[in-house]
Amino acid sequence: MHGTQYQYDDVEHYVGKEIGTSDWLAIDQQRINQFAACTGDQQWIHVDPERAAQESPFGATIAHGFLVLSLLAKWNFESGGIPSDAATAVNYGSNKVRFMSPVLAGKRVRNRMKLTDCQDKGARKLLTIENVVEIEGSEKPALIADTLVLVQQPKS
Repeated sequence: MHGTQYQYDDVEHYVGKEIGTSDWLAIDQQRINQFAACTGDQQWIHVDPERAAQESPFGATIAHGFLVLSLLAKWNFESGGIPSDAATAVNYGSNKVRFMSPVLAGKRVRNRMKLTDCQDKGARKLLTIENVVEIEGSEKPALIADTLVLVQQPKS
């Protein structure tokens, strides 16, 4: 993982800059099956490798788009998206999410984060982070999402 080790008081200086890139993460069939079990989305295109190999336009099972989207919080914490001294960080929502390309079971993905906005909210700051989830070996990303994170100033 490669991330900027920026602090809460310096956030504004990083607007417009890349702030982190996660390590590659394999999206294997087990992870897909676990997500399907948690969400109840058992569509065969995700959980039936034999049928997907024969009937899917992708030739294999694919990860749920929301599985890939759900990884953004993990990557933001692990890869420099959140100021290292913030007391807390809370998901605040998304401005835009686009699923650009399916992630086939067994592929690896990673996230590139760019801080695009910072709004001062007193003891908190609202960060807008552009996330581009890359698929290893593919020119087209899996998804692009602008997410909002509310970070709390450090305790003194």
